[in-house]
Amino acid sequence: MDSLAGSAGTVEVEPMPGYIEFITRSAIVMLDAWRDCSSCGLELSKRTFLDNAYITWTEIALFFFCAYLWTKVRRGLTESLFKPLGQWCRLLPKDAAKMPESAWKLVFYTMSWSYSTYLLFFTSYSYFHDPPSVFYDWKSGMSVPTDIAIAYLIQGSFYGHSIYATIYMDAWRKDSAVMVVHHIITLALISFSYAFRYHNIGILVLFLHDINDIQLEFTKLNVYLKSRGGGYYLLNDVLSNLGSVSFSITWFWFRLYWFPLKVMYATCVSSLQSVPHIPFYFFFNALLFALLLMNIYWFLFIVMFVVKLLKVKEVNDVREYEDEDSRKEPPAENSTDDAGHHNSAQGKHVQNGITKEKHL
Repeated sequence: MDSLAGSAGTVEVEPMPGYIEFITRSAIVMLDAWRDCSSCGLELSKRTFLDNAYITWTEIALFFFCAYLWTKVRRGLTESLFKPLGQWCRLLPKDAAKMPESAWKLVFYTMSWSYSTYLLFFTSYSYFHDPPSVFYDWKSGMSVPTDIAIAYLIQGSFYGHSIYATIYMDAWRKDSAVMVVHHIITLALISFSYAFRYHNIGILVLFLHDINDIQLEFTKLNVYLKSRGGGYYLLNDVLSNLGSVSFSITWFWFRLYWFPLKVMYATCVSSLQSVPHIPFYFFFNALLFALLLMNIYWFLFIVMFVVKLLKVKEVNDVREYEDEDSRKEPPAENSTDDAGHHNSAQGKHVQNGITKEKHL
């Protein structure tokens, strides 16, 4: 698509900038906007919020109802499907305890990302190919298309549920506190972008982030499944390694390349070009920058993960319990390998004194 119809006639699609252009132009535009905002302050923010935020009590009630519904659905699936499946697969106790969480997240994120993909690539929305178009014809209080409103209700209520789930339902990990902050920031972005009618850019943000959660939970499930029923399954081991490689690549590509250069360039630079004095310009960009910093923070975990994989050839979630490694007993004999396995002369897999067959 070479051109799109904008509010001022035919507008050429602007090429995606590089990192240097993104940093320099964003800094210049934001600094100029700050200098021009002579009346910025709490009073102006309050007045702007009241004049431009549009959300109904019905929509708020739907949010809380769906957040509660997600919690009930997760508990129902955990008890009726995920836990019985773990028992049927004869997972190790520590893996059986964590498997339902990963299975639930894999189901949800596959559904939500598929829907975002449908909106961006199989409808008339051109926001991925032309991010600045998210602000074309923007108007305060404009109607939200039904298909996008559905996506917002699904995602917003899920992150409302996720704040509760991270604290009370999920396994506590090294970065769980950061995860709670992430969910709060994400929920704030979803809520305020809907209220201020920045829903077009919101769909793009969700699309760029959900794919990594699919790959992460897929990888973790295969880690749990590779040692089950007293055996070792090579297929699940291979899938977990492939999943980890894919996860690492797409994390950088989607969250550290496309996210700043497509989304944040549009919100920092293109938004003011299409809508001068756009409401809550600094607030939304501050939330997006916080999200970018958390993406960088988690990328450090990924680097640790890759280093660990190269050293010990073992895929594990580096975010697991802080004291899990300390609970592992050191190898008793020199003949024991790094994974705690003894190699018998017959080539069988021996663990804790029990001979186990290897399976594909």
